[in-house]
Amino acid sequence: MNVRDRQILQIALPSIVSNITVPLLGLVDVAIVGHMGSAVYIGAVAVGSMIFNLVYWLFGFLRMGTSGMTSQALGRRDFTEVASLLARSLSMALGIALLFIVFQGPMKWAAFALIGPTSDVAPYASTYFDIVIWGAPASLGLSGLMGWYIGLQNTRIPMVISIGQNIVNILASLTLVYGFGMKIEGVALGTVIAQYAGFIVALGLLVHYYERLFRYFRKQRVFRNIRQFFHVNRDIFLRTLCLVAVNLFFTSAGARQGAVILSVNTVMMQLYLFFSYFMDGFAYAGEALGGKTYGAHNRSAFHETLRRLWLWTLIVTTAFTLLYLCCGKWIISILTDEPQVIEVSQTYLWWTWLIPIAGSVAFIWDGIFIGITATRGMLISSFVSALVFFGVYELTVGIIGNHGLWLAMVIYLVMRGVLQTIWYQLRIINGI
Repeated sequence: MNVRDRQILQIALPSIVSNITVPLLGLVDVAIVGHMGSAVYIGAVAVGSMIFNLVYWLFGFLRMGTSGMTSQALGRRDFTEVASLLARSLSMALGIALLFIVFQGPMKWAAFALIGPTSDVAPYASTYFDIVIWGAPASLGLSGLMGWYIGLQNTRIPMVISIGQNIVNILASLTLVYGFGMKIEGVALGTVIAQYAGFIVALGLLVHYYERLFRYFRKQRVFRNIRQFFHVNRDIFLRTLCLVAVNLFFTSAGARQGAVILSVNTVMMQLYLFFSYFMDGFAYAGEALGGKTYGAHNRSAFHETLRRLWLWTLIVTTAFTLLYLCCGKWIISILTDEPQVIEVSQTYLWWTWLIPIAGSVAFIWDGIFIGITATRGMLISSFVSALVFFGVYELTVGIIGNHGLWLAMVIYLVMRGVLQTIWYQLRIINGI
C-alpha cells in the first residue's frame, strides 16, 4: 500500500464509522418512544426527525464549503486563512441558527403544512419541534466545525464526536424518560443535550489540538473573502435542493402506488444509503486531499490522489455489487419481516444491483469538486440530472409502473457522474 492509499484510508475509514453512527441518533429515539404505549409517539418523532434532517441537510454547505476552502488554504500553508475560515463558518452557522430560533413559528407551520401530520400526531410532533429547535446553534455550529476538521485532514475527531453523541443521547434520553417520567419531552431534550455535548467537545478538542493556530487569527481577515464563501455555499445549497427534490419525489411517488410499494422502495433504498456511508468516506478523502494538493498547486499529487480514489471506488463498488447480488434477498429479510413486502421486493431487487455502479462516480466527483470549490459544476450537473429524473419518470411510469421510478433514479445517479466527468474534462483539468 503506497503513501497516498494510506492517506486516503486515514481519512475515509473514520468518516465511514461516523456516517454509520449518524442514523443511530434517530433509531435510539424511535426505540425509546416505541415502548411508550402509543403509536402517536413514534409518529411524532418520525415527523420531527424528518423536519430537522431535511433542514440540516439543506444547510450542509456549512460543512462542505468550509471543508473545501480549508483544505485549499492548508495546501497553500495560509494559516491565517485557515483560522479565518473557522471564524467565518461558525459565525454563519450561529447566525443561521439564530434566525431559526427567531422564526421558529413560521418554520414549524411551513414544515407541518408540507408533511401534513395527522391530528393525533401533530400536538406531540409540535412539542418535539419546540424543544429540538433550541439545538440548532449546536447542530449547525458542529457542522461547520466538522467541515473545518475534515479540511485539516482530521476525520478522527468527527468520528469520536459522532460516537460520543450517540452515547450521550442514549443515556440522557433513557434517564429523562424512565428516570424522570418524561415522554416525548424527554426524548427531544435528550437529543438537544447530545447536540450540545458534541458541540462543546468539538470546541474543547479544537482548543486542545489546534490552539497554536489561534495566533494566526486576524479579525480583519474573517470577512475578506466573504464573496467567495457565499458563492460556494450558494451553489452547494441550490445543488442540495435538487437532491432533496429528487429524494422527496421518489418517496411520494412510491406512496401514491400504495403502502406495499412504498415499503418496498423504502427498504430497498436502505441498501443505497448503506453504500453511500462507505462512498462518502472516500468522498471526504477527495475533499481533504484533493483540496490540499489543489491549493498547493501540486498537479502530480492531485492527479495521483484522483487515480487512487478511482481505484478504491472500483474496489468498493465491486464489493457492494457482489454483496447485493448474492445476499440482497437475505438483507431485505433482515430489514423487514412483512411477507408481502418481501415477496414484492423480489420483483424490484435487481435494481439494487445497479445502484453501486450507477452512483459511485458522482460520490467521488462530489468530494473532488468540493475540495477544489468547483461548486458550479456540482450545481449544474445536479440540476440537469434532476430534470432528466422527472422526465424519465413521466415517460415510463405509465408503462412499467414502479420500475419506471427506479429507472429514473438509476439514470439520475449515472447522469450526475457523467456530467461531472464532462465538466471536469472541459472546465477544470487544464486549470490544475
